[in-house]
Amino acid sequence: MRKEEEDRKLLVEEAKTNGGPHCRFSSLLASKDRDFLLSSDGTQIKVSELEGKVLGLYFSANWYPPCGSFTQFLVGAYEELKRNGCDFEVVFVSSDEDLEAFNKYRASMPWLSIPFPDLETKKALDHKFNIEGIPCLIILQPHDYKDEATLHDGVELLYRFGVQAFPFTKERLEELKLEEKAKHERQTLTNLLTNHHRDFLFAHPARKQVAVDSLVGKTIGLFFSAEWCRPGLKFTPKLISIYNKIKQMVKQKDDEDFEIVYVSTDRDQQGFESYFSIMPWLALPFGDPTIKSLAKHFEVQGIPCLIILGPDGKTITRHGRNLINLYQEKAYPFTEARVELLEKQMEEEAKNLPRSEYHIGHKHELNLVSEGTGGGPFICCDCDEQGSGWAYQCLECGYEVHPKCVRAVDHGGSARGR
Repeated sequence: MRKEEEDRKLLVEEAKTNGGPHCRFSSLLASKDRDFLLSSDGTQIKVSELEGKVLGLYFSANWYPPCGSFTQFLVGAYEELKRNGCDFEVVFVSSDEDLEAFNKYRASMPWLSIPFPDLETKKALDHKFNIEGIPCLIILQPHDYKDEATLHDGVELLYRFGVQAFPFTKERLEELKLEEKAKHERQTLTNLLTNHHRDFLFAHPARKQVAVDSLVGKTIGLFFSAEWCRPGLKFTPKLISIYNKIKQMVKQKDDEDFEIVYVSTDRDQQGFESYFSIMPWLALPFGDPTIKSLAKHFEVQGIPCLIILGPDGKTITRHGRNLINLYQEKAYPFTEARVELLEKQMEEEAKNLPRSEYHIGHKHELNLVSEGTGGGPFICCDCDEQGSGWAYQCLECGYEVHPKCVRAVDHGGSARGR
């Protein structure tokens, strides 16, 4: 990382000395009437001051909650990179609804912004980089005049690698991916869940300590959630029911055991105690440093999230919650072979489903779609849980529900059985 930083600075100095081209970002960020950007306090900063820096174009808006969450994350990464002396800058490209919202949101950002009235520049950037959703972070290299090194997945890269991703070159990212692969190959349950000060988990009652090593050889679910998370609170009773059914199944079959470990992102000890009190499984202690390392290791970007580990401690799937929603206890042991079998069964069942339905919760006709015909991952608009594969979808507005959630109505509007 240090060598790439030194090489980039040499290129900047060479360009200045030899009368090289002006900052490559001027054509993107300046207009015929404006050659500056706004700092968080409203100071005008010349676009030319970005010369030689790695640049992140941050497409975001104050009204969309995922943007607020990522903005906080990006602020931490930005400030750390600045402290480390890295030539990195961010420019906010707003999708806010009015100037007041823009100014309020911009005030929380330590970087630069395109002035709110300049709609033409914002539209041009949206079009050039084909922005389809926010938050979005486009990473540009200072001397990449052909845009060959442009990265469109800055949000995912920062969540995945943090500041270690800088300077966001493809070579650096390849290094990190190789390091990550090696780390996952060395992954064991013990090195995931223990640290130098703790080799146990908590269980009920009275915070009884259970040795992490006693879980080796079992299928483990790491449940990332928090008491303040509404989807987590809604999913937890379902997970408790499925957990108990799986425990009963493995007991009857004398199979390998199953356990869940709660990985808390609660805001305080009281919230942790309250939430954990309803769970029949184990938990990492509140505030344990292992929690952050697990979230980073498994790239947890939202909760609730259920990571499934096999008896060898290796990751089976990061989509345990989705599999629970789709297949309930039948998803156990969550392996590729098991999921493939369940998918085939679902394909067979889908052959007997109506090609279209009118659902009591929606005014338009819903069409049966598969992953190959527009289904794919979705949030069921009836039960608010994740889904994938087969779904009933409104082609007019994108409304989607699980096939099992459809409460069909006839054309007269009365409910009927499936």
